[in-house]
Order: sequence, then C-alpha cells, then structure tokens
Amino acid sequence: MSKNFVWKSLKKLANLNVAIFVLSMIIFCCILGSIIEQDKGFSYYQFHYPNYYFLIILFGLDHVFRTWWFILISSVFILSLLTCTFSTQLPSLKNARRWKFIYRKSAFNNNKYDLNNIHDYDYSFINIIYSLIRLNFFVFCTNDSLYSYKGLYGRIAPIFVHFSIIAVLLGSVCSFLLSFVVQEIVPKGEVFHLKNIIHGGSYSYLPADTTFRVNDFSMSYNLNGSIQQFFSSLSVYFHNDRFLSSKIISVNKPLRFFSVTLYQTDWQVDALRISLGENYLIQKKLVKTNVNGKNCWLSNVSLSRTDKAFFVIFNLDDHLLLCNSEGAVLGEVDVGEKFYINNSSFVIKDIITSTGLQVKVDPGIFLVYFGFSIMILSTFLSYISYSQVWIYRSIESVEFWGSTNRASLFFEQDIAHLDTMYSHYLVCPNSRIIKVYSILI
Repeated sequence: MSKNFVWKSLKKLANLNVAIFVLSMIIFCCILGSIIEQDKGFSYYQFHYPNYYFLIILFGLDHVFRTWWFILISSVFILSLLTCTFSTQLPSLKNARRWKFIYRKSAFNNNKYDLNNIHDYDYSFINIIYSLIRLNFFVFCTNDSLYSYKGLYGRIAPIFVHFSIIAVLLGSVCSFLLSFVVQEIVPKGEVFHLKNIIHGGSYSYLPADTTFRVNDFSMSYNLNGSIQQFFSSLSVYFHNDRFLSSKIISVNKPLRFFSVTLYQTDWQVDALRISLGENYLIQKKLVKTNVNGKNCWLSNVSLSRTDKAFFVIFNLDDHLLLCNSEGAVLGEVDVGEKFYINNSSFVIKDIITSTGLQVKVDPGIFLVYFGFSIMILSTFLSYISYSQVWIYRSIESVEFWGSTNRASLFFEQDIAHLDTMYSHYLVCPNSRIIKVYSILI
C-alpha cells in the first residue's frame, strides 16, 4: 500500500501542468539571477538598490543559484522528469517496439478512415516485404499479417531531452556543493597559496598542499599602443615542491591540472625597484593616473627637500620618462640603464607588476556540457519521423494501413516508392500491377 501511495504521489509530479509550473519557477529564478548582479558585497546592493537591498539579502537574491529554495525547485523538477520518463516515455518506447499484427478486416474499424480493400488482383506478399525492406522499414511477418516500422530513434528523442535537462540541473547542484572560486593578485616572482576564497561549496575541497609561482608577467601591444594581450608564466608545485605543471597563460587560455583551472583575469603595475648609488636599493610605489587621455603610472624620488624626480610609465616595454618637478621631460630611460641626476647614479632594476588570477574548481561543469550535448543530439533526433505500416492478406486482396507521427508528405512519398518498387518486383504470368492504397492516421 505504501509503495502504491508513493508511486501515485510521484505520478502527480509527472503531470504536464505541474512540470510547466515548476519550469516556469526555474525560469523566473534565472531571470532574477540575470537582472540582479550576483555575488557582490553588501554595500553594492545598499548603493544600487536602496529600497530593496534588505529583501535581496534576506531571500538570497544576491546568490540565487546557490540558495536552498532554488536547489529545492530544481530537485522537484528533476523528480518530475524522472517520473515522467519511467512512467510514460519508456513504456511508450517499449510499446513502439512491439509487434502489432492485425488478423481481420475490422481491426481498425474504430478509426475515422475507411479501410481500402483490393479485389481481383494478383499479388505477391514476398515482394511487398522486400519493397518495405528496401525503404529501410523493419519488417515482422506472421501467417497472413505483416507489421513494419522505421524511425524508432524519433521516439527516443523525448527521453534524451529529459535526461539532458536532468544532467544540466544536476550539474548546477554539483557546482553549488563541490565547487570553489579563488581570486588572487600576485606580484611577479612571488609564490602563493589559495587564500582569497570568493565562493566555496559546502563539500568543496581546497588543495592545501599545492603552491603556485608567478614566474613572469608580460604584455603585447597593438600598433596604436593599446594592449592586445597579457601573459603570465605560472608553475605549480605539490607536496614539498614537487613540480607538477608550467604554462604561459593568457585570457581564454587557462592552465588546467587535475580538476583545477587557473584563468588570467586582470593585472596591475605596483612599484619600481630602483638602485640608488652603489649601496642602496629602494622600492617606490606607482600611482595610476591619466595624462592627455592615456593611462599611465607615476612615481617620484626626492632629490632634496624641495626637488623631486618623477618617473612616468605608459606601457610595460621597459621605457620610462624622466621628468622634473615642473613636469618637463628630461629624457627617456630604460630598465637596467644607468643614468645620473644631480651627480647621483640611478638604475631602474625592475618594474614590479602583479597578475590577477582566478582559480576555479567546478566538477559540475562536465555534467552541464554533457547535458547540453545530449539536448543538441535529441533536437536532431526529434526530426526523425516514426512511421508504421500494417498489411493483412486475405483470400481476395491485400489490406494496407499506414501511420506516421510527423512529416506526412515524406510518408506519402515512401508509399509512392513502395508502390513503384512493388510494381517493379512483381512478376507473374498475367502481369498486372497491384495498387497499394494508404490511409494516413
């Protein structure tokens, strides 16, 4: 009794109206997650949504796809699709594969079409079978009755659609529970661990024994001086500095090892390392500003209480402008070049840059991609027509019925080809052609 009660309750979830309602709720949640910016700080929502920020934080609209109620709605929809698949779609597919022979004239009298009988013609049952096989029909024959079908893959398409949606939803649930995202700004030449966690699932795991090193950072420029691409050379070490992997990454070309992916996301210029005289090494912070509509970075060195020298960087091609306190350009210097100011020697040892990295682990992404791949495949399969043919041979004639679920014009062409082939293969002493009439249901 309890099993019957559970099964009946589950079958109510398979109702089309219920499934459409739950799907509409998921669509509404996705719209909310697209309109409201996700994973921002409290102050962001307080500034941009002064009248609604309390509701946004209260109901978790700042992270819609990671809320318990979105996971619950997704789970209900998954359960609805599974119930529909096992209670309706699979039995329907099984029924489509069954042999459905007819043995009497009145077998289809309950439909709206009249049956067509062929009288007073010579016919060849074997030639009809051979003609159907040539048209790629699967043919089953017993006694004086014949059943054939083709396009069974078209009946599998709805099942594939269900499983693809389930895979996508399960992938999103796995991402919520098992994924994590870390963002780091790391200076060139530094070693770092994963610490700045943006999002971590309840069951996510950070590889604590893994360390990373930024070997180098560089840029490429367009002819007009704008940035074309920026690159980071990274190395990965595991368990007591055991080397794992190394790669130069750029935007859209990440470093992947195991289930971890490192993306290039941002960059910044931090400081200048300057050698002063023979014994002193100083490091001066660079400040980003705008000069004549161009971004640049400024730093200064005090020469006396009232006099300063300014260094201006427009790009990272190892060239710097040297200016005085009034802003006049004194000259251009290169990294590593020795120059003098007020009889004191200076050498720009290095331009210290930092690279912005996003480290991501998302086990659910494979399920999402797999689900969409199956959905694309099922779209093509859904265009395959499922056609059926019944033939019953009586003493006087051959009775024929045909049915297809879509593309009735193509099915009519198949029937015309069947008529042509049958006429061609039919050989008898009194050579007369039997016409096969079809009824489309």
